[in-house]
Amino acid sequence: MANDRVVDFTGIHNFRDYGGYAVAGGGAVQRGLLWRSGQHFEASDEDLGRLDSLDLAHVFDLRSDRERTSHPCRRPVQFGAQVHTIPDDLANQAPHVSSARRDPETTRANMLRSYAGMPYRPLLVAMVRNMFDRLASGDGASLVNCMAGKDRTGFAVAMVHHALGVHYDDIVTDYLLTNTAGNPEERIAAGLRSVKSLLGNIEPEALRVLMSVEPEYLATAWQAMQDSHASVDAYQADVLGVDNALRDRLRAVLIEG
Repeated sequence: MANDRVVDFTGIHNFRDYGGYAVAGGGAVQRGLLWRSGQHFEASDEDLGRLDSLDLAHVFDLRSDRERTSHPCRRPVQFGAQVHTIPDDLANQAPHVSSARRDPETTRANMLRSYAGMPYRPLLVAMVRNMFDRLASGDGASLVNCMAGKDRTGFAVAMVHHALGVHYDDIVTDYLLTNTAGNPEERIAAGLRSVKSLLGNIEPEALRVLMSVEPEYLATAWQAMQDSHASVDAYQADVLGVDNALRDRLRAVLIEG
């Protein structure tokens, strides 16, 4: 299923379907409705045609104003999806960019600290709350993206999976697909182009840490939610507004079987 869910684009990386996973109580997340990716700044014309064929109703762009200005996403002509963004004035950077240091060890330590704070990033929380509300409306297919499609997008997707009843092991499996989806070397090269435009040169091994994901990263975010709210369910209710009624609406439109 891992290869089956990945869509190969020329200039859009980490593009994949995050449906198909079994959920508690029976059934599985529908395929062809929930998509995730990195940014579309380097999308080719052919990529745009394939993107348009997905008939997206919503796009959730988790990037900051600074990122969207420096790397605007290309969209198909007469693109029908509603693109959701949250304006901010903090000049925020992607978590992996703000974690960048010259050596890989310090970079990895910074990534872990970034994930400890991930559930409480105001811009991300606002976007994920909106994402839940729109998904529950059952309007159709959606796409969530950030810069690399791995950290903020990974957290947002994990939150959707958890709310739907996907087992944590499968949540981690989907999260780790970033490391192998599509052409990893091309994805890392694209990441270098984006990072250099913001930070300048970076050592190759540190770059690989930045452009990869590890189980410990997501586990750190999970532990932070449990430490502050006793459980991820409680965190979702208190911070993301995912109560039982919303969870039932999400399951009604996104679960099959």
